[in-house]
Amino acid sequence: MMKPIFSIVTVTWNAAGVIQPTLDSVKEQSCSDYEYVVVDGKSTDDTLSLVRAAAIDNTRIISEPDGGLYDAMNKAIGLAQGEYIIWLNAGDAFAAPDSLARMAVLAQEHPDVIYGQTQVVNSERQVVGKRHLTAPEHLTADSFKHGMLVCHQAFVARRTIMPKYDLQYRFSADYDWCIKVLKASQANAYAGSEPLISFLDEGTTSRNHKASLKERYRIMCKNYGTLPTLFRHVGFAVRHLLRKCR
Repeated sequence: MMKPIFSIVTVTWNAAGVIQPTLDSVKEQSCSDYEYVVVDGKSTDDTLSLVRAAAIDNTRIISEPDGGLYDAMNKAIGLAQGEYIIWLNAGDAFAAPDSLARMAVLAQEHPDVIYGQTQVVNSERQVVGKRHLTAPEHLTADSFKHGMLVCHQAFVARRTIMPKYDLQYRFSADYDWCIKVLKASQANAYAGSEPLISFLDEGTTSRNHKASLKERYRIMCKNYGTLPTLFRHVGFAVRHLLRKCR
């Protein structure tokens, strides 16, 4: 096929228990101008069998040991051929059959970033609510000083401007990467209030969550200054307490 508009990328490792809804949502998209790239870390379960059984057109699979999630995503950047890359983790899914078509309409204007809203689903695939941070109608690199306002899966960037992920960050390299992309972007397109992506909330271990927050703090200090970041985190703490109270 000619180079597609989108490269939909799913990074996997022993994901047989969660990947089927992801595969189903890709296959049911009304827009077919995509390739599907699966970068697998040498799974030992049925992950690859399920990918092959899904028989999604224009699928490419690479399965080999890697250095973790962000190393695998760096591989995908080198493999992808689409104008834009969509990161669709195993367990996550497009929110509706027309999600890709909505992005394709925006892609006709050739923005550097296409982004939208995210809904949260549980293991039963029931929608449990919206993501606690809302994507703004106007997005810049400064928007992310308030946190990761756009979910990584709903942040679709032009492949030619995207850097590799910085592997010094084990848990928050996506936050650092989004800021770098936005600094390089000349135009961003908002896909509207209807969710683009269903994010699977499986919970995060306390240890990893704390490590991720520490990395995000370092990234914020690097990009937005230490004192402004410190003061802003007081507001984050208040926001977190209010959310817990609700």
